[in-house]
Amino acid sequence: AEAAVVGVEHPVKGQAIYAYVTLMEGVEPSEELRKELRGMPRAQIGPFAGPDTIHWAPGLPKTRSGKIMRRVLRKIASNELDQLGDTSTLADPSVVDAL
Repeated sequence: AEAAVVGVEHPVKGQAIYAYVTLMEGVEPSEELRKELRGMPRAQIGPFAGPDTIHWAPGLPKTRSGKIMRRVLRKIASNELDQLGDTSTLADPSVVDAL
């Protein structure tokens, strides 16, 4: 399992926490798991730290060197799909289509 978190515009808070979560093989997404993932940072850090949105992702967009392209994730979370910018360094471009 792996995750990436980005900030997105929010009318009241200014920025909201948007989490992309890739589950381990054999683990199914559920509302119970979503609640657990939201509760972990809230319990350890504070109520402000829990993600507002959890997006179950089949994979994360990474460069060939393995770095997560958070810029692409921010654009997807903000529904700016036509403004993804340069994606030529993606290791697997099909991941973006799946998100």
